[in-house]
Amino acid sequence: MQVFTIFSHLYQSIIKELNCVGSWLSPFILRIFVAWEFSEAGFEKLNGTNWFADISFPFPFSLLPPEISWSMAIFFEVVGGIAIALGFATRFFATSLFILTIVAIATVHWPSEWNTFCELLTGYRFTDKSGDGLGNYKLPLIYMIALIPLILNGAGKFSLDFLPSKFHQHRQDSSH
Repeated sequence: MQVFTIFSHLYQSIIKELNCVGSWLSPFILRIFVAWEFSEAGFEKLNGTNWFADISFPFPFSLLPPEISWSMAIFFEVVGGIAIALGFATRFFATSLFILTIVAIATVHWPSEWNTFCELLTGYRFTDKSGDGLGNYKLPLIYMIALIPLILNGAGKFSLDFLPSKFHQHRQDSSH
């Protein structure tokens, strides 16, 4: 029984350390992944030609001219990507990129036609190279899932978003 107690204490101390490191490292790694993916797409658009005029956006996004949609996509992907990497206004930019990704799925990645759930699932893949119209929404869906913890939990302790709470806590501690 003493061996079990020793292993239990060892396990608990390891878990405590992992939780401590995980509270800042996990959101940081997630932020870097999301920032890289979205800013890469934004810089591609920034250095490319506007192909938004060739596609049909769903309502209400169809009300905007393609040039404005293109500029907004570049802004949120580049500036949002950089902000998320720094952990600045993370929830705002993660939510913005989540919405942008929903629009991208509905506009570009969704199957062109589907009547059943099984037909919809055919688009759950990475590429649509064959041009078969079955869609390719797997990667954007992965991005949306990666954004959810940033929307719900924020940037984590290793971020600019965390600094005000650290400063506020320091002020409260020094006032007592």
